Amino acid sequence: MAILNPTRAPSGDERTESATLELETPRHRAGRRRPRWVSIPLRFLVPALIVAVWWIGSATGAIPEEILAGPPKVWTAFTELYQTGQLVDFSLASFKRAALGVLLGVTIGLVLGVLSGLSSLGEELIDSTMQINRAIPFLALVPLFIAWFGIDETFKVLLITVATVGPMYAYTYLGVRNVDRKMVEAAQSFGLRGPRLVVEAILPAALPGVLMALRICLSISITGLIAAEQVGTREGIGYLVTLAQEYNRTDYMVLCVVLYALLGLVFDGIVRIIERFAMPWRGQVAIR
Repeated sequence: MAILNPTRAPSGDERTESATLELETPRHRAGRRRPRWVSIPLRFLVPALIVAVWWIGSATGAIPEEILAGPPKVWTAFTELYQTGQLVDFSLASFKRAALGVLLGVTIGLVLGVLSGLSSLGEELIDSTMQINRAIPFLALVPLFIAWFGIDETFKVLLITVATVGPMYAYTYLGVRNVDRKMVEAAQSFGLRGPRLVVEAILPAALPGVLMALRICLSISITGLIAAEQVGTREGIGYLVTLAQEYNRTDYMVLCVVLYALLGLVFDGIVRIIERFAMPWRGQVAIR
């Protein structure tokens, strides 16, 4: 067996092997955040291109006004409704219905998802019923809800509630079930029990799934709002859609679509603000 002499100078092959085994200093993986003056225009680049194509198409006659009103006519309809005060009133009415329905649906879905995710008994009692609820299209419930609750605000809010409770339950259930058991045991060793364990340990760990559910619920609430406001209402964006359809005003129809899109952007902005404060580390994950 050969014995290495520590005093012997390394040969050329040994120096080559030593050079190949040298470790490199790891590079900092987190990229610099893109400047805000660049990031904000990028977010509106694609919508701006769509509006530009729409504007050019309507101005050149490629898109007939009877099919799709151009941006100038939509802007005129906007100013007309704003000056009469109907635009603000209708938008606030729709926002209140959607917000109240989402609040109820998210709360119910969150509580049921936590109970089903934490307890086998809770899963046995709740999960099958919630899966049935998710399988039934909420639009199919519109005639029944009208028969049960009439066409007042209760019907509209409850329809949005039923539409949003399913996604919140499913994502909360999965988020709670995916929480690391070792983390839960560590929290218990520090004395967390009962509601404190859920609020301070389990829900923060399941927060990405919960916030994703909230984003989906807010999107679905727009669909529920459209369906609810088509029946028995005298204010709201859906009522404006009905009037535009009766009088064949494509400018008002497009304006209503824009208002629904803006309502969706408001909801998405709320979720983004919550994510920024609740999960500040997520900004470091994306590859810039």
